[in-house]
Amino acid sequence: MAAGSGDVRRPGPFSWLWYAMGGALPVRFSPWVLHDTTTRTWALRHVLRSMVQLAVPITLVLLLVPGEFWIRGMAALGGVFLGLFFSLAYMPETTENRVKRAGYRPGTATAIRDRAAQERQARESERRRTASAKRAARYRDRQGR
Repeated sequence: MAAGSGDVRRPGPFSWLWYAMGGALPVRFSPWVLHDTTTRTWALRHVLRSMVQLAVPITLVLLLVPGEFWIRGMAALGGVFLGLFFSLAYMPETTENRVKRAGYRPGTATAIRDRAAQERQARESERRRTASAKRAARYRDRQGR
């Protein structure tokens, strides 16, 4: 596990921008990197980081490529779709690489997400069992049993 585990300190805006562009954060942010890649919204966070990475080339295409704006816009839109396609295709690998650079063992983020999914599934299963038992009891009461 990474050094500095414990409190989860969020990086500042410039550090986060560096992180979003693929840079490594200092060790003191390792717990936050693990949180960022394992929280319930990890996929949305990944897409946001991908959009930040795509912003630079898309902006350059829109501003510097000659031609009508609608043509540049369509080219930029195609680039966004293609970039997001590859980003989503390699999402687990990319997040594992971020976690590895933060000092954790490979597979840590996936294991944490899988464990959290199993816990959510167990809670949901218990909730459904309880609701089913309540419905069955109400049914029996109405039948006079």
